[in-house]
Amino acid sequence: MIEVQDIEKSFDGQKVLKGISTTFETGKTNLIIGQSGSGKTVLLKTLLGVHIPDAGKIIFDGRTYSELTKDDKRTLRTEIGMVFQGSALFDSMTVEENIAFPLRMFTNKTTKEIMMRANEVIDRVNLDGANKKLPSEISGGMQKRVAIARAIVNNPKYLFCDEPNSGLDPKTAIVIDNLIQEITHEYQITTVINTHDMNSVLEIGENIVFLKDGVLAWSGNHKEILKTENEDIIDFVYSSELFKEIRRVSLQMVSNK
Repeated sequence: MIEVQDIEKSFDGQKVLKGISTTFETGKTNLIIGQSGSGKTVLLKTLLGVHIPDAGKIIFDGRTYSELTKDDKRTLRTEIGMVFQGSALFDSMTVEENIAFPLRMFTNKTTKEIMMRANEVIDRVNLDGANKKLPSEISGGMQKRVAIARAIVNNPKYLFCDEPNSGLDPKTAIVIDNLIQEITHEYQITTVINTHDMNSVLEIGENIVFLKDGVLAWSGNHKEILKTENEDIIDFVYSSELFKEIRRVSLQMVSNK
């Protein structure tokens, strides 16, 4: 679990995060959503320690980040997996080598142990037969699977995903969403996803945080978002006719029960 308490962050005198408090729950897919400039990327980077908050606390399972020693922070970083927006794979490394990289960097495992673990996660994300291929030789969806496998190879407690469906077709995006959710439940990871994909919100949004102008404007889950009367979230989520129709049908079904 990650607790965020009254986090504030400014850049050049402009306040971007304005006293945000929320909880990202263990074993659930926690989504951060909001328009461009809402502060969601800054919040994600602050959780990762890229930005240091001006005020407030971030607590990882009882450990307040600002109170940790350098060694403790180093330990915490080994407990974090990251799926980057563009996958960020090493072009010159094979799938197997990309996935094994964190183990070579951050553990004392033998080569045999590293390869065994790498192949375990390759099987888990359904990449059989792709071990020796380079990123350029596989599809965008497969590259994303490699990125997920690399992020979980070290058995992280926390998994952060920045726009994991960016550049993917809708069908592949659903597959990636389901994979992230399955892994979250299976390994009981605290997963935080920064996304603008409303399909993801409605499919796997078990805990959703909606930011507007640096403020937490709404929170709930994918079922509650269909029924909310919050005008800000309605304007954001139901900007398309498709989602307006989904909301209309959902509310009609509720009223008919």
